[in-house]
Parts: sequence; structure tokens; C-alpha cells
Amino acid sequence: MTRPAVASVALLSLFLVGCASAPNAKKDPRDPLEGFNRASYKFNDALDRALLKPAAKGYKAVTPDFVETGVTNFFSNLTQPTVIINDLLQGKFKASLNDTGRFLLNTTVGIGGLFDPASPAGLDRNDEDFGQTLGKWGVSSGPYLMVPFFGPTTARDAFGTGVDTFTNPVHYVERDAWRYGLQGMDLIDARARRLPLEDTLNQAYDKYTFIKNAFLQQREYAVKDGNVPAPKFEDEPLEDPDPGADKK
Repeated sequence: MTRPAVASVALLSLFLVGCASAPNAKKDPRDPLEGFNRASYKFNDALDRALLKPAAKGYKAVTPDFVETGVTNFFSNLTQPTVIINDLLQGKFKASLNDTGRFLLNTTVGIGGLFDPASPAGLDRNDEDFGQTLGKWGVSSGPYLMVPFFGPTTARDAFGTGVDTFTNPVHYVERDAWRYGLQGMDLIDARARRLPLEDTLNQAYDKYTFIKNAFLQQREYAVKDGNVPAPKFEDEPLEDPDPGADKK
């Protein structure tokens, strides 16, 4: 599925669940480790407020828009081998050809991925990973996890992320300073792109549940390529304040 589609659903999820979350709500069967996860969320949130968010704001303040776009394009291009491999593992052969063409065009004409000539050429980016592949193969998501330093995931997606590490070229950079520098730049760029969501997140009654629901809905949408049922809302029948009124 394309990245814009996933992003749109994630944003929609945030708006749908943000006002309905409460700390004392009924226990969520998807989140059996909620006590640990909430503690981990508090740790990650404190770390974000102390380090990542200020770094992301500083990065946006001093970086011209065209440079930001180039950095985002560069790291997006580095994930293309992962996308191509998971296209093939899921039997999406047409998508794999599309993504291979995109990778080759952006790596060459796009100067290492800094530019994105593939999109105007009609080669839209798909977004596949091994967690989605496992989901396609019928592996359940398992319990929701809020991992210290890394954020929200599930048991299935955590394993998938570990596998995807080996298909990212950054993993094979031998110099530690270069590898850690690239990983840090990718992290700051990703955090900077999430800054516009701050206002929406701050309106949530319970940020932890807000993030959990948005993440799980987005992942279900990604695994099923958007073929998810519309949410059902069960309304309780309204009580007639005066049952005998219609008989008068």
C-alpha cells in the first residue's frame, strides 16, 4: 500500500479515538501488559520531551524546506530494498517491479535518493515490511507492546522490525560513527515530520490509549491493504421518559 494512504488512515484514527479514551476504561485484551506498557510510555514521553522533540524543533528551525525534503527522500529510498523483498514475499510481483524501478531511478537520477523523480514518473512508493508479511501469512499481531526507546509495536511487528534491519543498507555501514550518525539523523527527521500531530495528541484524554488505538488501526489497515470493515457503533435504545405519553 502507498505511504500517503497509510498516513491518512493514521491521522483519521487519531481523530476517531482521541476523545473516547479514558484511563479507567475496560481492560483491552490486545494489551495484556498494560501496566508495563504505560510505565514504558511515560519513560519514552519524558525522553522525547527532554531530547527528541527539542532536537526535532531545532532541526526544523535551521533546515530549509528543500533540505528537509531531500533528507526524507534519502532515508525513504534506503528502505526500498526492504519494501521490494516484502513485495516478493507477499506475492505482489507487480508492486515489486514498480518499487524496483522506483529504487533504481531515485538512486541514479535522484542522486542517491535525495530527489524523487520516480513519483512524477508514476512509480508511487509502496510501504511493506516483514511485520506486514507475517500478517499476510496469517500470523496474529500478538500483544501490544510499548518498547522503551523504540515506541509502540506488537510482538509480531517487533520480530518483523528485527528482520527488516538486515535488509536496510545502513546496517552494513562498517564505521560506527557513520552508522550511528545516519540512524540518528533518520530518527530526528522522522520526529520532525510528526510535529504537526502534537496539537491533536494533546487533545486526547488519555494519550497512551490514543497512541495505542491509532497504531493498531494503522497496522491492521497496512496488513490488509485497506480492506478493513467500517467501525460499528452500537447505540443503546433511548428510554422514553413518559412511556404512557403516546397512549394519552
